[in-house]
Amino acid sequence: MAFKKSSVVLSVLLSVCFLFTACTSGQGAQSSADKKEDSLQRVLTAGKLTVVGSGGYPPFNYIDDGGNVVGFDVDVGKEIAKRMDVKLDYVTGEWSGLVEGLRSGRYDGILGSMAITDERLQSVNFTIPYYYSGAQLVVRNDSKVKDAGEMKGKTIAVATGTNYEQDAKSLGAKTSLYDDDNSTMLELISGRVDGVITDRLVALGAIEKMEKGKDLTLSGNILRLEKMGIAINKSDTALLDKMNEIVQKMHDDGTLTTISKKWHNGADITIK
Repeated sequence: MAFKKSSVVLSVLLSVCFLFTACTSGQGAQSSADKKEDSLQRVLTAGKLTVVGSGGYPPFNYIDDGGNVVGFDVDVGKEIAKRMDVKLDYVTGEWSGLVEGLRSGRYDGILGSMAITDERLQSVNFTIPYYYSGAQLVVRNDSKVKDAGEMKGKTIAVATGTNYEQDAKSLGAKTSLYDDDNSTMLELISGRVDGVITDRLVALGAIEKMEKGKDLTLSGNILRLEKMGIAINKSDTALLDKMNEIVQKMHDDGTLTTISKKWHNGADITIK
């Protein structure tokens, strides 16, 4: 009789355990599904999209005389936020720390003219490209260097954490690292370095707008084509999907072209 009673108790306990496990599994699956939506819902609930750039990369993102962050990247961000029905919170930080800042959750994305590379794709995801450009060598007008292949042994200034450092090394040049391209161009103008490698459009903007920028010139053709995307955290798949949808629509309806022409003297950098 005692044995029969124990069997009944055991059966009841097993049934309870089974039901608890099934409920827990169902809740886990639901949590997993919800988690996929968390990144997009996080932005919608907050009512703002927080993205970051270096703030020292004119005409893409830079600080104007009034202390505001402006530029091509900023306007792209404003349009994306508008289409998400949230406000844009565009912040700045040192370029070398942007990826870690994104991964730690300080930003929803990096919208700062970041090139899509295999190395970066190991750490973050990227949207489809929102514009295209290329790496360009800049020298002083009085330089004897007429082509990038002549930079072996010379010193090239680049912004820390950019792919341009590898470009300089591939030319056999020494590298000198700076926080942003305002600093690299000033070093070149002053004659403390032999060249700068940066985005071709940034170089053209510096030549046109910087004091003594006319002392600088482009040397040769672009070193390589770059595709620029918005970096998104690996876990933020729902936000990535939404951003891709919006960026594609901005390509299709001509909005990206309009923003490009505003900041690049009528040039459309949103197509290859």
